[in-house]
Amino acid sequence: MNMNFLMPTELIMGKDCVVNNASVFSRYGKKAMLVTGCNSAKQNGSQEDVLKALNLQNVDYVIFDKIMANPTIDIVYEGAAFARENKVDFIIGIGGGSPMDAAKGIALLAAQEISQENLFSGIYENSVLPMIFIPTTSGTGSEVTKYSILTNDAAQTKTSIASPVIFPKVAMIDAKYTESVNLTTTINTAIDALSHSVEGMLCNKANPISNLLAKDAIRKIAECFTQLQEGSITSESREKLIYASALGGIVISQTGTTAVHAMGYSLTYFKHVDHGRANGLLLGEFLEFVEIKKPELVHEILECMNLSSVSEYKNIMAKLLGKKELITQEEIEQYANIAMKAKNIPNSVVVPEQEDLIHIFQKSFQ
Repeated sequence: MNMNFLMPTELIMGKDCVVNNASVFSRYGKKAMLVTGCNSAKQNGSQEDVLKALNLQNVDYVIFDKIMANPTIDIVYEGAAFARENKVDFIIGIGGGSPMDAAKGIALLAAQEISQENLFSGIYENSVLPMIFIPTTSGTGSEVTKYSILTNDAAQTKTSIASPVIFPKVAMIDAKYTESVNLTTTINTAIDALSHSVEGMLCNKANPISNLLAKDAIRKIAECFTQLQEGSITSESREKLIYASALGGIVISQTGTTAVHAMGYSLTYFKHVDHGRANGLLLGEFLEFVEIKKPELVHEILECMNLSSVSEYKNIMAKLLGKKELITQEEIEQYANIAMKAKNIPNSVVVPEQEDLIHIFQKSFQ
């Protein structure tokens, strides 16, 4: 058996793990830069805990809290300039996928000169500011991945910086920071995490280790379906979800994602559909597409959710996602054309043609 598995990020998980492991921050220098959004890190207590830990270790810091949802190329260049101006030693990313993805781009660009034309080339020097990430949602898994997903206006989609260079040094995971996340975001991020693990099993780079992790993540999220539908999410379920989110991140760091992500990016870019929701709207029909040629694989995934058919899965997603967005045939054809150019397409275990993508879009929104 030939197999590679790289997971260089140290994972620290548990209640109050940020303050209880304050010494970790002093490993990486005397001055940190916090990368966050405008409000959530302040509201959920994560920023307060990080500052307490830094003060305990006499580590100086600056804060860059300008990260928006679906961060742009421009904001990571601005953040990198801020990091260089303040001569920071390392980056602390706090938040959901957007702040963490932006923090990776900032850490990379603060350490080396890369033109915007070459930002997504995959050709980088082995130079990056060390990163410590604290996730505050349970979906992206960015705290343990080698991807930074940015809004790419030139390509009218989202595009990834993908390199082992941008693996964070440490991920500190405490479910208490997700307690204030509203129900809609909790559902969308849970579906994002589910999609990562399901897609990981549907990738041609899947391996026995990634599949073991994916199955555990799928089971944990499925155990929360009822609470997500009822809108009564316990602290125990939030711990399951953030754990599953991290597992899903580890999975896609080995496998990448599939056509589902490639298609979903257009829904986010053009229709402003939340990323996790976009994946959820498309994944059921993609499973049916794969099932035609790989029925055993799809049934293996469904078994992890105690389901016997894709239809059962689609019914659960319909209850969680509610009313679907409107999408025209012209938009479908445009999005399929854009998705076909993405590197996720050939990564799928059953590679779709453009007509297949059109059909999946049509069925997803009928």
